[in-house]
Amino acid sequence: MRTALRTAITTALVAGVAITAPALTAGAAFAAGATPAPKAAAPAAAEDAPVRTVQLAGGLSAKVYAKGDQHPYYTATIVRDGQVLGELKAGGGYAQKDTKTIVGYAVTLDSEGKVTAVAVDAANGTLLRTVQLAGGLSAKVYAKGDQHPYYTATVIKGGRTLGELKAGAGYGGKDTAVFAGYSVTLNSDGEVTATAVDTPQGTLVRTETLMTGTVAKIYKVNALHHRAELFRQGHPVGVLQANTRSVAGQDNGEFLVLNPDGTLHNWIGNTAPGVPGIYRLADGTVVELGRKDGVFGLQEIDPATDKGRGYIYNHGGSKVYSFGKAVVVLEQGGSFSAYVPGSSKQAAPQPYGMGGGGQGESTPVVTELGPCTVSTSVSIGAGTKAELFMTRQGPLAEFSAADDNGKDRVFAMVDRAHPSLPKSVGFIGRIVAPNSTTPSLYTKVEGGTAKGATHAFPKLPKGCTAETVPGDTANGATGTGTGTTTHAGQTSVIPKGGVAAGAELGTAGDDTALLAAGAGASFAAAGLGFVVLRRRSAAARV
Repeated sequence: MRTALRTAITTALVAGVAITAPALTAGAAFAAGATPAPKAAAPAAAEDAPVRTVQLAGGLSAKVYAKGDQHPYYTATIVRDGQVLGELKAGGGYAQKDTKTIVGYAVTLDSEGKVTAVAVDAANGTLLRTVQLAGGLSAKVYAKGDQHPYYTATVIKGGRTLGELKAGAGYGGKDTAVFAGYSVTLNSDGEVTATAVDTPQGTLVRTETLMTGTVAKIYKVNALHHRAELFRQGHPVGVLQANTRSVAGQDNGEFLVLNPDGTLHNWIGNTAPGVPGIYRLADGTVVELGRKDGVFGLQEIDPATDKGRGYIYNHGGSKVYSFGKAVVVLEQGGSFSAYVPGSSKQAAPQPYGMGGGGQGESTPVVTELGPCTVSTSVSIGAGTKAELFMTRQGPLAEFSAADDNGKDRVFAMVDRAHPSLPKSVGFIGRIVAPNSTTPSLYTKVEGGTAKGATHAFPKLPKGCTAETVPGDTANGATGTGTGTTTHAGQTSVIPKGGVAAGAELGTAGDDTALLAAGAGASFAAAGLGFVVLRRRSAAARV
């Protein structure tokens, strides 16, 4: 064929006939090493140029682009003063609408490429959209904030508000909570999604609200196995599993005990510090707190024989005991709380002595710490302990409570120079006759008609003489003959003897030594570690 073509071209040239384009084209196709003619440059793709530019409120403008082929969608580049502030996408594989808060305006792009901007109500929020979610849930999404914009989503079912989520700015990248069996998430772009959570093991038998508002959903697995799922404001905060034995959780002095049959015990306070010794419960039962190899345990004491019935030790978490009519929870750090179901009489375990076949108030153990320095420890109620020190320079008392790990943390102190706790601590603590050789500590941790208690400081060892305060009397006080004692350097007047119920003796002077304000709060679910619920100050603990 190549030979025939060359012959035809030669013949045409000899004859003076012009060679037609098809002949050259056909020959070029077989020419070795021939270079094809360059192609014309393709026109710019339509999606590289905006389909329109929209002027918006607040000096904003939006360049709208049409993109995609089989699945077309739109993007909008938001600009102000030549600076790109963000981009929106809607349609195709994206949502039907995309909204973002940009410099105080809620800017929305829809699936048809339309862009709008509405000023955000920074205080009350601007409703952007209502999203229909799985499980019959819906979420109203609001744009809030000004310089630090964020989103909130109000989750609704059947016209009833179930809770609120917050994301963006100072609230983090996303917020997730469980509502009506669905895990609902709001992210920092204002997008809301919902997915079904795993069906809880067992059958839901009831829902209870605890004393501080935590909601407990009780599920029955079998006759001797129940579980409690705990929620606060829709957020899961812990799970208790009572399988043939009772389990407990504790949140800043609020206790929850779940029994294998599904019954609950819930109370606040009634806590004694982790000081080994003998205690009497509110129902009269006597127990002993002991410690072996660093592990705390409890045993019931027979008052007739003064003998214990055997320790049961707590090797982790919160352990539940049944002594007499009382339910007792022992924390790993040694503090323990008692509750008598159905009784109007509730109180923290009180130190109690044994001996000679009878019972009587125990004598605090005095420890000699060094030359002319002795101390003793007393429980003042509500899970708080006072360590009383006596030195040549006078009395000093440290107040402590167990932290999340069961360790005592000192949060306040009083001494001769600063004898009163400030009111901000939340209870009354005052050294009576701080300049005398026989000072005592008065405390009142409960309000109303509850009585306070007085604890004597230990006496200095023989041969130790207390330093006197210049200008003070032998006992550091001057009698007025009116039933009151006036102390130097203080403005308060202290009633002698028992303090009247409800008397406010705490002073809020700036010179009072406050060491710390607040221990961490946690919910110690048995076998689950610690789940953070919320934070309170030490004042709130009592």
